[in-house]
Amino acid sequence: MRTSIATVSLSGSLTEKLTAASRAGFDGVEIFENDLLASPLTPEEIRARCADLGLTIDLYQPMRDVEALPEEEFARALRRARHKFELMNRLGTDTVLVCSSVSPHAVDDDDLAAAQLSRLADLAGEHGVRVAYEALAWGRHISTWDHAWHVVRRADHPALGTCLDSFHILSRARDPKDLEGIGDIPGDKIFFLQLADAPLLAMDVLQWSRHYRCFPGQGGFDVAGLLRHVLRAGYTGPLSLEVFNDVFRQSEAGPTAVDARRSLLTLQESVGLAAPPAPAAPTGVAFAELVTPDAAPVSAVLGALGFARTARHRGKPVDLWQRGGARVLVNTGPAERRDGTRLAAVGLESPDPRGAARRAEALLAPVLPRRRAPGDTPLEAVAAPDGTELFFCATGRPGLPDWRADFEDTGAAAGADAAWRVDHLSLTQPWHQFDEAALFHRGVLGLRPQESVDVADPYGLLRSRAVSTDDGAVRIVLTVGAAPVDDTAHAQHIALATDDVVAAARAFRAAGGTLLPIPANYHDDLAARFEFADGELETYRELGILYDRDAYGEFRHCYTRTVGRVFFELVQRDGGHRGYGAANAPVRLAAQHAARGLTGG
Repeated sequence: MRTSIATVSLSGSLTEKLTAASRAGFDGVEIFENDLLASPLTPEEIRARCADLGLTIDLYQPMRDVEALPEEEFARALRRARHKFELMNRLGTDTVLVCSSVSPHAVDDDDLAAAQLSRLADLAGEHGVRVAYEALAWGRHISTWDHAWHVVRRADHPALGTCLDSFHILSRARDPKDLEGIGDIPGDKIFFLQLADAPLLAMDVLQWSRHYRCFPGQGGFDVAGLLRHVLRAGYTGPLSLEVFNDVFRQSEAGPTAVDARRSLLTLQESVGLAAPPAPAAPTGVAFAELVTPDAAPVSAVLGALGFARTARHRGKPVDLWQRGGARVLVNTGPAERRDGTRLAAVGLESPDPRGAARRAEALLAPVLPRRRAPGDTPLEAVAAPDGTELFFCATGRPGLPDWRADFEDTGAAAGADAAWRVDHLSLTQPWHQFDEAALFHRGVLGLRPQESVDVADPYGLLRSRAVSTDDGAVRIVLTVGAAPVDDTAHAQHIALATDDVVAAARAFRAAGGTLLPIPANYHDDLAARFEFADGELETYRELGILYDRDAYGEFRHCYTRTVGRVFFELVQRDGGHRGYGAANAPVRLAAQHAARGLTGG
């Protein structure tokens, strides 16, 4: 189906918004009135600019407070409407959005509302315009889709139809049955469909709408379920995004438009309207790659963790460190910052690397060009929203390129620690790309997102959201600060799974490694919350091990000191524990701040 986006969903001037929408692949736009009023271009010039960009103007919006009014007020509304319809003729668009009234002058009278909307439609028809009437969730007397449709049906005018808006509908719907009647609306009377998602929040609906909408797939609404009802009704117009979001208003229009279009592609796939290459969910982590200006500090930590430098790239300054199934590449590259050690790339084991790359490209993920020397292994790679390079790998599978072929063995043994592997990765996201990252990892990689979690940091608040495969073979934690601060202030980390975290911690310390010290108050509180075997809690105190428990099992973990922007976590999951130690994160963050203060790092 055709796709459209409201200019209010993007930041910048009107011309910047139109350019971003066109480059992202949208077919049309909704022109938001404030964007037009602030533009130096005439309506005719805006029309021509859209045509040059291959965009249609699908809707002009919004027109407010025009129905169920005293006659004197309605006369003023008609005067405004005449001006708007003439303006729309100049713009070259034939559909206007009319929101249900919030005017204090509006009366609770459906017959009057229908009669006045019919008169408005008469005027619209004279100008070749259609009126799409929408129920605002906070409308004074009409606030639900079925009430708005009831009034439209009562007016019975060919130039009057309804606009369905997923936010206004789903923010009020309490039961899926509340939506079933949508499929019974004649498709030709649904003049427009506006789509937005939102996190599930308990707050005033107007504030919720104006500040927290997001693109489909990024929130908690069943936008796909609503769309199925609309399609069953026979709607054939554009799928249009109308998203009011404080973060999007401050972000670059280009990447936001791409994120928006990706949301519609995945939404269309979910309801059977599009068929991009099928997801090829990863089956494991092949490697995590660190880029550092100085390999010595991170190599020392890896050595203390029991990793061996098993191979070196034939043509690049990249070492492969391995213990069991856990592999870390250390790439001595140019420093971006003085504390430049960072997690720059992840290799994901894929059942179909080419298919995974084709899907990523179809969902607008930038494919990374690779400069390869003759004989280098061809690897498919794309960039995540935060810039992390994602490689689709087939390690040790006959007939498929193996990235390890680019490395020469050093003769060091990797060890046969079968339990050691990458348990999860934590990636710090730019503030304005947190929701985009969740949608990217779900839509492009086929990972299942969990609910967002707020974590208290001594100097702010962090948001965290995990995405994973159903079996937990791949787990990625996306983290962002709750304000547009320096994103690089928050460290990334690699969590390594072991079947005995106490033994791993002791061995690390014996090899010269330094574990993150945890305050005694934390372990005192553990004693109040849980019962432990004799001596167990004392061991946790000694080694700085933290503990958590859920309905499925237990979680024990501890941390190394931070090197640059990266630290390592040792993790022991027992009984199928599904969490990541979120309850312990405030203590860990405080301990890391304290450690940086002591070391001056």
